Amino acid sequence: MLFRQLFEAETSTYTYLLADEQTRDAVLIDPVRETIERDVKLLQELKLHLRYVLDTHVHADHVTSSGALRERLGALTAVSKDGGAPCANVLVGNGDTLTFGRHTIEVRATPGHTDGCVTYVVRDGDRTMAFTGDALLIRGCGRTDFQQGSAQRLFHSVHDQIFSLPKDTFVYPAHDYLGRTMTTVGEEFELNPRLGGGRSEEEFVDIMTSLKLARPKKIDEAVPANLQCGMPEVRLPQDALEPRAWAPIARVGPVAEVSAAWVDETRAEGRYKLIDVREPDELQPAPVGLGHIAGVIPMPLATVVDATRAWDKATPIVFVCRSGGRSGRAATALEAGGFVNVASMAGGMLAWTGAKA
Repeated sequence: MLFRQLFEAETSTYTYLLADEQTRDAVLIDPVRETIERDVKLLQELKLHLRYVLDTHVHADHVTSSGALRERLGALTAVSKDGGAPCANVLVGNGDTLTFGRHTIEVRATPGHTDGCVTYVVRDGDRTMAFTGDALLIRGCGRTDFQQGSAQRLFHSVHDQIFSLPKDTFVYPAHDYLGRTMTTVGEEFELNPRLGGGRSEEEFVDIMTSLKLARPKKIDEAVPANLQCGMPEVRLPQDALEPRAWAPIARVGPVAEVSAAWVDETRAEGRYKLIDVREPDELQPAPVGLGHIAGVIPMPLATVVDATRAWDKATPIVFVCRSGGRSGRAATALEAGGFVNVASMAGGMLAWTGAKA
């Protein structure tokens, strides 16, 4: 297997290139927006076909180039299903696998730094490689004081999902600030001052609680951008604030919305697709769920981007969920992918059932 470790100096971020030397299928892990030209050039020089772009989590210290690489090279993007970024082609969870050429990538959920942290494990003959993102660093770990961080969860993630790998597994983190390039599971199990050397969960929690860390400089830019796979926020022209031919659209922040009352009045006319992005059990009647609107298309949020990929980008779509959060994310994700007539039903099924009460 071809392997390259690449570095972005401003944020001390490692990007990893893996490729099958026979099929030339390739994967990039944790690419950075500022180095996209370097990465594209390397792929071209090595005559590789980029199959997947993988993010270990929704980064707060840099902006991913995954969305841009998807647009330029046709790669599929992947991120944790718990990361809150429905823009990705593939939303992965613990135990999932991806393939490139003859090689398999195993996904291990390692939350604690963020909810959506995953570790990608690749085996190449006798060599096992773990790409741990910020969950496990060289003689350290990711912080647990923001983005759904939990020291307790991180402790168990590292011990259950990473330290359970063979001791000679090579560990490749997303960052290092001292010029180190890799470590092993065995080294970190013994020598990591936070997680290794037999430290207990309580000791680890105390260590993480006592850290006095500065707020990441790029968090306000990076997190919103990475929730859209690193792509710029879609801003519609001013006339998008006015009624459109198919719906009276209002904008609430980045989300285009229609009212539950309008949906009730127009849903039988067939002028738009009505899609419910909740999980199947939520569509059941009370007391199990909130029921569903007659004629709705069930499409859980994690599947929306992939399921609509071949649709005409001008298709009018209204998304529905429980309260408007998930439907708003679905609408935003499709706008980021080029759809121009999408909206969320404001207030979701809570508004719908309230109006019916």
